[in-house]
Amino acid sequence: MSTEIRYNTSNSNNTGPYYKDITYREAGKFEETRFEKIHNVIFKSSDYASVIIANEIAQLIKEKQARQEHCVLGLATGSSPIKVYDELVRLHKEEGLSFANVVTFNLDEYYPMDKSNVQSYHYFMYEHLFDHVDILPENIHIPDGTVLQQNLHQYCIDYELKINSFGGLDFQLLGIGRTGHIGFNEPGSHYNSVTRSITLDHLTRSDAAPSFFGIENVPKKAITMGIGTIKKAKRIVIMAWGHKKAEIVKETIEGKITSDVPASYLQRHNNTTFVLDKEAANELTRIKTPWLVGPCRWTDKVKNKAIIWLSQKVQKPILKLTDKDYNDYGMSGLLAEEGSSYELNIRMFNTLQHTITGWPGGKPNADDTYRPERNTPHKKRILILSPHPDDDVISMGGTFLRLIEQEHTVHVAYQTSGNIAVSDAEAMKYAEVIRNMTPDKDKEEISSIIMELKKKQERAIDAIEVRNLKGLIRRGESYGATRFLGLPDAYVHFLNLPFYETGTVKKKPYGKEDKNILLKLIKKVKPHQIYAAGDLADPHGTHKVCLDILFDVLKQLKEEEFMKDCWVWLYRGAWQEWDIHDIEMAVPLSPDEVLKKRKAIFFHQSQKDGVMFQGDDSREFWVRAEERNQQTAQRYHKLGLAEYEAIEAFRRYHF
Repeated sequence: MSTEIRYNTSNSNNTGPYYKDITYREAGKFEETRFEKIHNVIFKSSDYASVIIANEIAQLIKEKQARQEHCVLGLATGSSPIKVYDELVRLHKEEGLSFANVVTFNLDEYYPMDKSNVQSYHYFMYEHLFDHVDILPENIHIPDGTVLQQNLHQYCIDYELKINSFGGLDFQLLGIGRTGHIGFNEPGSHYNSVTRSITLDHLTRSDAAPSFFGIENVPKKAITMGIGTIKKAKRIVIMAWGHKKAEIVKETIEGKITSDVPASYLQRHNNTTFVLDKEAANELTRIKTPWLVGPCRWTDKVKNKAIIWLSQKVQKPILKLTDKDYNDYGMSGLLAEEGSSYELNIRMFNTLQHTITGWPGGKPNADDTYRPERNTPHKKRILILSPHPDDDVISMGGTFLRLIEQEHTVHVAYQTSGNIAVSDAEAMKYAEVIRNMTPDKDKEEISSIIMELKKKQERAIDAIEVRNLKGLIRRGESYGATRFLGLPDAYVHFLNLPFYETGTVKKKPYGKEDKNILLKLIKKVKPHQIYAAGDLADPHGTHKVCLDILFDVLKQLKEEEFMKDCWVWLYRGAWQEWDIHDIEMAVPLSPDEVLKKRKAIFFHQSQKDGVMFQGDDSREFWVRAEERNQQTAQRYHKLGLAEYEAIEAFRRYHF
């Protein structure tokens, strides 16, 4: 059932009301949201959700213009609002939306932080919004990260008074941090706190570390609007995108109000909407375990998810689950439909059993009715796409080896150069080796690279020559790994997609050139299988961009004859793993194969011992991959299936 909800965006005191014409759609009946204390809407795509938010803001601006009033916006920074700002800029340039009556107050800024620093929120706002619209410079207010320490307290008071002088915020746009912070109001912030300086939580700094090339470079303090300032806004929209936000979204929406989760204070605001994508909503009770909320629609997917959840919850193998277990955990409706736990258990056990295969390319001359892959053609053309030059072996090294050994024609394509992840020290080591082996008459170029590295300032962008050297380092490591696995060099492709080549963590939007490079390769290989990274949790977003490029290319190619026989399998492993109910092909690895996979990863020496972009997981990539593969095998075993050393997991993408 689908219901439409129209939001009254009048302020809490019912003075100066205004209404928007934007309508959100929310799936489900009221009882399905009975655990939820903040209104929320869920969208399939964060991009689409961002457009909806931008349209609400635009409508408010126009309504205020019609009444010749200022429109006072509280604005957020970070990755969450970028698409909102992109759409507002488009509305200005293409549809004439004026910002002449708009007054903005930004939530926060690092401290200390110079305005010209590319990591400053001042720089961010001008880059993404203010430089592209007709807002008056005097109407822009961003906390100043250069204020002297002795003047900071008074500066914060003045910032608060300035907001009040405009009658408070008409609309506040928020993101949410994994600590539950809104603005930089970290755990412990008081409900009535105002604009002030604050010490940042370690997790907040860890999340920001990739942009700063290491947590040691992230400021320890910030200036932020307070909870009390934010809650006075007449309308609040808070965004959350991606699976990393799912846990804190659940705590905020369903948990108790507590200073440990500052965003939970929004439960007391009468005009707040949480706007989520599917991944950020995954932990909400009505999404994760809808059978605990009330009657639910028992599709095959929901059945599978529920039975696996029940088995894990009561810590019994699937075949030992009883009618009582089903009834005790909200699944009596499923029993009423199916008749008995016995039949349900057998069906689920067989479903899981059929995902396991030692033949990821299909088993020749075998009945493939219950196998995850087709048995024909016996020898397939296979294309493995690796966003960075090591994702292939980290995430599916055992399957990669198995495909080669089973005599399929395997190609691997490294979508980006990966140069930004090579440290200056590593590059210097290689450069000095090259210089010592180069005749004096030819040393000029390599000497200039060494000089560039020596004079490079902290966090400066690498010169093109340095980036080329770092790319060559990653390329050499990739050849080492693929040769170890037995893949001929002729089947190794380095795409160097242009979107990546900025020399900084921030990448360009992908475009036609990126898509054409990948399209040309796929048309050349004409694969029966494509393996691609579905692990979207990498700290700097390259995996998602690479996957989006693939999806766009698949749309272009879907009418090609060879694509009718092409299946796409998504792998994970570097930062997360598929849930058991999502796995459609599970490839077991022997102890020897686990060891070979580890050795293949070791060829990527520049990514060992203090890798630059490891996120909040301090383990080396080979350790993460090994432990995740072993945990997947253990989960299968606890459900009652055979015990394997490790399992690599895949989910099929239907295009």
